[in-house]
Amino acid sequence: MFDCIIVGAGPAGLTAAIFLTRFRRSVLLLDGGQSRASLIPRSHNHPAFPEGIRGAELLSRMRGQLGRLGIEPVPLSAKAVRRLPGGEWDVETEERVLRARHLILATGVRDRLPDLPDVVSHVRAGLIRQCPICDAFEVIDRTIAVLGHAECAASEALFLRGYSERVTLVPLGHELPPVWLRSLAEAGVRVEPRPVRRILPEPGRGVTLGYPDGHEERFDAVYAGLGVEPQTDLAESIGLSLLPDGRIGTDAHQRTDVPGLWAAGDVVTGLNQIAVAMAQAEIAATDLHNHLRLQEGRTLSQ
Repeated sequence: MFDCIIVGAGPAGLTAAIFLTRFRRSVLLLDGGQSRASLIPRSHNHPAFPEGIRGAELLSRMRGQLGRLGIEPVPLSAKAVRRLPGGEWDVETEERVLRARHLILATGVRDRLPDLPDVVSHVRAGLIRQCPICDAFEVIDRTIAVLGHAECAASEALFLRGYSERVTLVPLGHELPPVWLRSLAEAGVRVEPRPVRRILPEPGRGVTLGYPDGHEERFDAVYAGLGVEPQTDLAESIGLSLLPDGRIGTDAHQRTDVPGLWAAGDVVTGLNQIAVAMAQAEIAATDLHNHLRLQEGRTLSQ
């Protein structure tokens, strides 16, 4: 019986594990091996790293910090979770069922990527980008393409317009609502009317887009504005209500509307940033610890 099982070993899950372990709580951290942060080629906007840091390196440092506390992530995925009549939690993995008094979901989101061979390797190399909030500063005055036809793609193109006058939205053959087209035109964002037939990343040169008429166009940076898929299967399986954006809603202490269940990181509604995920995890871990202190009679609060 653990005090807490944490599902997801990205920045949020690792932070929660570090805090709870330092609170001297028994913790099990499940690592399904799919942290979105591992795809980051180099983050330049994460505080305290002025030269930037690779996502894989950041995760490695955090795992090392946790390891010095005597805890290692367990390379298992949570297949199902169930709240028991007494309030405890069973977490089913591919090997065994684990039990804890409390649960933190840090399952994150998954980026929707273009239909492109080896697309994950292109993301890791920084040829296909995912987060203009993270790295638009690094493409100031460059030629930029945003792929996608949903509202998130149009919004990204407008956001990037503040960094370059050469921004093109490529709707991948889909038509855009007239009101979006007016906003894009007024902001100086070009909309490419031709569907893309070929996407060719060229290391050191950018990305070339090929059109049906044989014309090719090279961009210094290409963003996949295709949105994300919140990883909420476990949350939904226990009846947790989701917000309109498909993610988990929490209160100011990262508590969900299911007793004994906290959530933190990109799976929670809010800004998808490493620092935000870590802060949410700190809040969740501290609130969980204080919840246990109250049960133990080690606090004056009621």
